[in-house]
Amino acid sequence: MARSPRLAAALAAGAALTALTLLAAGPAAAAGDPKVTDPHVLAHFDFAGGQTPENIALEPDGSADLTFAFAHQVARVDRHGGTRILATLPTVQDPQAPNVGGAIVSGIARAQDGTLYVNYVTGTPETGVWRIAPDGGAPEQIAQLPADGFPNGLALDEECGTLYTADSTLGTVWSVPADGGEPTAWATGTALDGTPELPFGANGLKLHDGAVWVSNTARGTLLRIPFGPGDDRTAGPVETRATGLTTIDDFAFTGHGDTVLAALNLIDELALVRPDGSHKTVLTKADGLQNPTSVAVHAKTVYVNSAAFYVQRDPDPNLLLARISKNKD
Repeated sequence: MARSPRLAAALAAGAALTALTLLAAGPAAAAGDPKVTDPHVLAHFDFAGGQTPENIALEPDGSADLTFAFAHQVARVDRHGGTRILATLPTVQDPQAPNVGGAIVSGIARAQDGTLYVNYVTGTPETGVWRIAPDGGAPEQIAQLPADGFPNGLALDEECGTLYTADSTLGTVWSVPADGGEPTAWATGTALDGTPELPFGANGLKLHDGAVWVSNTARGTLLRIPFGPGDDRTAGPVETRATGLTTIDDFAFTGHGDTVLAALNLIDELALVRPDGSHKTVLTKADGLQNPTSVAVHAKTVYVNSAAFYVQRDPDPNLLLARISKNKD
């Protein structure tokens, strides 16, 4: 999720309405919930330099590959907090990303051989999916997506050679051949759309247990779209798995079945979402969150990016780590 005055105002209005709903009926803690403990900030980034971390992919050794939205960069943070730039997306002429202006790098996915894929949102023909080779080098555009779209969350189905990306302004999940080519509108519908008050819908995206899971920021929902029967992997009916997730951005599965950790951007929280859709807050601003944008889980470690997009004083974009227990649902 990227900064803009218009988007911030719309998000604030939506957050207020959802907060009132949650106050009326907050879920109780469940005994079997995995526990998130020992939060600490591993690395701080340069807000003025556009190092606002938007999305995350993990290396086998636990290093984190991050997209820096407004710096148009991909960086790697090691387990000690050391940060190096892997690639910079090319400058484009007159960029006008929808709802944001300028250009940003959003979602990221990693292949087993170390190839990285990222979404570049520009409002120009450069909008689409870009590939970064395992040994670095210049990023290469492999698929063009609509210039009026906002490709956001990104995931790779390596077995089928397909990338899936959630388009926040067009309310679409696109499928893209991983070796490059023409994108296909894999899933559409009202559940993926934004609202008149906030035209920013489908956002985070993950592949899990035979389905594409998508968050919708405007509607505060977590959605599951199963793959249809057969080998064509068409989209089945959209299922709403959780509601009331105020300004949900990206999310990750904990390894406990369908239990999810979700970044709630504007209210500076990380929520644990149970398989039945109930949820509770597990990290807050007091732990170091400032507009959290994305989440990843590696073994017993939780990673949370904060972009500090809407922080008025002393913005602190950072990467926070915490421990997660292995209790069962």
